[in-house]
Amino acid sequence: MNQQMAEDKEETTSVVPENEDKQKYKTSEHIAFYRRHKLRQAVKYCALLDSLVLTQKGACMELFEPKSKLRLLLQVNAIKNGSMRLMIDEVHPIKERYQVPDVLIGEPVHEHFRVAEKGMDSVTITWGIGLYQVRIYECPFKLELLCKDEVTVTFNPDGRLFFEPLQEPPRPGSALNQDHTGLWQETFGQFVDIKANGPSSVGLDIRLHEFSNVYGIPEHADNLRLKDTSGGEPYRLYNLDVFAYDIDSRLGLYGSIPLLLAHKCNSTIGLFWLNASETLVDVQYTPNENEGDEGPPVKRSRKVHHTDLHWISESGMIDCFVLLGPSPSQTFSQFAQLTGYQALPPLFSLGYHQCRWNYEDEADVKSVDAGFDLHNIPYDVIWLDIEHTDGKRYFTWDPKRFPSPVGLQKHIAEKKRKLVVISDPHIKVDPSWPFYCEAKDGGHFVRDRNGTVYTGTCWPGESSYLDFSCPHTRSWYARWYSFDMYKGSTESLFVWNDMNEPSVFSGPEQTIPKDTIHHGGWEHRELHNLYGFYQHMATVEGLMTRSGGTERPFVLSRSFFAGSQRLGAVWTGDNVATLEYLKISIPMLLSLSVAGIAFCGADVGGFVKDPEPELLVRWYQAGAFQPFFRGHSDKSTKRREPWLFGDAVTTAIRSAIEQRYCLLPYWYTLFYLAHTFAQPPIRPLWVEFPEEERTFAVDSQYMIGSALLVCPVTAAGIKEITISFPGSNELWYDVHTALVYRGYSDQTFPVTLDTVPLFQRGGTVVPRRTGCGSCTADLQQFPINLTVALDHKGCAEGLSYQDDGHSFDYRDIKKFSFRRFLMKPGGLACRSADEDGSFSSECLVQFVVILGMRKKPSEVTVHTSGFQIPVNFQYEEAFNKLTIGDLDLSMEGDWDIRIQ
Repeated sequence: MNQQMAEDKEETTSVVPENEDKQKYKTSEHIAFYRRHKLRQAVKYCALLDSLVLTQKGACMELFEPKSKLRLLLQVNAIKNGSMRLMIDEVHPIKERYQVPDVLIGEPVHEHFRVAEKGMDSVTITWGIGLYQVRIYECPFKLELLCKDEVTVTFNPDGRLFFEPLQEPPRPGSALNQDHTGLWQETFGQFVDIKANGPSSVGLDIRLHEFSNVYGIPEHADNLRLKDTSGGEPYRLYNLDVFAYDIDSRLGLYGSIPLLLAHKCNSTIGLFWLNASETLVDVQYTPNENEGDEGPPVKRSRKVHHTDLHWISESGMIDCFVLLGPSPSQTFSQFAQLTGYQALPPLFSLGYHQCRWNYEDEADVKSVDAGFDLHNIPYDVIWLDIEHTDGKRYFTWDPKRFPSPVGLQKHIAEKKRKLVVISDPHIKVDPSWPFYCEAKDGGHFVRDRNGTVYTGTCWPGESSYLDFSCPHTRSWYARWYSFDMYKGSTESLFVWNDMNEPSVFSGPEQTIPKDTIHHGGWEHRELHNLYGFYQHMATVEGLMTRSGGTERPFVLSRSFFAGSQRLGAVWTGDNVATLEYLKISIPMLLSLSVAGIAFCGADVGGFVKDPEPELLVRWYQAGAFQPFFRGHSDKSTKRREPWLFGDAVTTAIRSAIEQRYCLLPYWYTLFYLAHTFAQPPIRPLWVEFPEEERTFAVDSQYMIGSALLVCPVTAAGIKEITISFPGSNELWYDVHTALVYRGYSDQTFPVTLDTVPLFQRGGTVVPRRTGCGSCTADLQQFPINLTVALDHKGCAEGLSYQDDGHSFDYRDIKKFSFRRFLMKPGGLACRSADEDGSFSSECLVQFVVILGMRKKPSEVTVHTSGFQIPVNFQYEEAFNKLTIGDLDLSMEGDWDIRIQ
């Protein structure tokens, strides 16, 4: 939401405002610290090799800049998970510089360094078996990371290391006080930013050798493969409330993950820049590329490629991890071992969510809920926006619109559905409200630079902002989710954190001023990108405490940082109901996925403006194949419940949602793999086909797990679509027709309104429910259908994970079932994939469909518990399809299906 929509009048226009104020958000020309870094000549730091000290944690030495006499401390650590860490700080700062807390899940386990070689102007250190080496050059300072004796990454290759030391404020009347360069005071529009510590920015250039494809650093409405920024704007990481954001833009949006991935045919590496202040990243491919080229890089002569990066942050210190891979899956795992794995969501949250700003009252909510049942459309969660509160005071209910919140939740819960309510970080200034008074008296608000409670404007009008960076404030806030404090809440209520960049309608760039003060005396500039992460953390803690730690929470957050994946879900914010926004949602979600945020989605239908019926259908079809699946719309739009657009549209939407529910066994398994192995549920083609160059820039189609290839239709009125099948030795089966196509080919398919191109990869097994009921709680009554897609050798493999779908018993008492299906010529076997788990769900496999069976079998028998039972089967020669039915095989037991 945005202030343009915020006058809170019942009648508002649905027209998207133009970029109302061209100077509302900064460009690089407005950012003084970025200009200083870009204009500064290369700085000649020298590494004092004689100062090298090896410790149990790694190596450290001093860097010296002769002109300024500045001394920096360089620390290099090797981490046992396959990463390297480089940190640079002042040797003797006048006070401690900010080092990001709470993002890393613990102190990394370090490897021991040893000196491998010491020359006249360099020293080489290594660790482990010597696969990796770090070579530090004396003057000018340069650090190379070598893999198998080949230089992979170079730090400071062009001398762009720039470190502004903290300073004491200038005396009144001094020359520095007449500051026109943004060192101590910076002005943007009407806003003045006073810098208590003066200039404190840090920057470093990094070269990635032989890499010409880089990804990540979300959130931007841009392509999956990052563009060359030469001559244009850098990628900006600065969490902002950007309503109806521009497409193909490098402006930072609601969240920031400072993780960049680089990939080439035989290697994937990651760079994690652990800094929470405003950060800008320049990308330059060498040889230079056409700035507007969105296709894969063309093959050039034997000239060596590399990518140059320039990271610049406003404050803090340099703290950079290199994730050494070398495979995509290993890189994902290395990042998760540092910042945490994706939280395993409760099963209901993987179903469909229905939201609007705002459902008017209890009768409206019950009517919408009944509409889904009337039209036989499954859904799991209905959402309430800010109007459900009493005067936009969170943790309250409007007494006229929602006089019986407990009764409403019980009504929904009787159908085994949930309610989500919004809770934002701005707190209405109201001395008669106990929550506000407790927050003020307890010192829980952010303060301005003069030490008084900061106030800005947001939905309630004059508001103060909770200081979630303070552990005491987070604990206090969490307690408000208890049933005795949050009156009207029940165990079926979950939470949505919005506006938590934080959004301040009266603030610079519509956010909180950088010179406000947080817990510990830290300026907001140091931790801006962490603010939403901290509210998300506090809300999760609240729901965990509410249940006594027994129930998995569900919390959606608009703002995020590295580590947010271990808290819950995020979405892409205030998008627009156009095809362009539908199309860009795919690379945006893929970028989030490779950066560790697996539970992500985009508002289905577009938040603002009214979608045409065809667009609405296409968006539901796309959303059904994305991790977080929620329809949402602004209150100025026409109502768009799925049954309001005629039978054809209702039928198409129902089909998309039903397909989602039937596939939930597969989705849930993928989220378990994300939770335990950091493998993203949706992934770019290059992740699954890392040696196939033609996949490296594809972001219109993607993989769901390793088994399904989907290409959502994102164009209007088209009659056909072209699918690019990866993998030179792969087979791809059309899920709807069972027809098979060979990999490394392009195929054109006809398109109708019902078309959702979906293909199963040969060599995989996908579990589905045979029906979906009215919500996820009904799924257990439907048996499982296994679809086995054979590869060239007649083999396939797949997994299925089950638990109770809501508690932590899977973790605490190993109450889960993890099964493996293995198909070889002659039969299909079901075995345990983890003997530690034990769970009885009474779930049965009823049908097995085998695609690619080239010969009709003479007999099919089931072998289980010592018995051999012949079973019925049907063979369709035209499709090489074998269907084995009426099985009733336990998902928790071992069994074999033998095919002769």
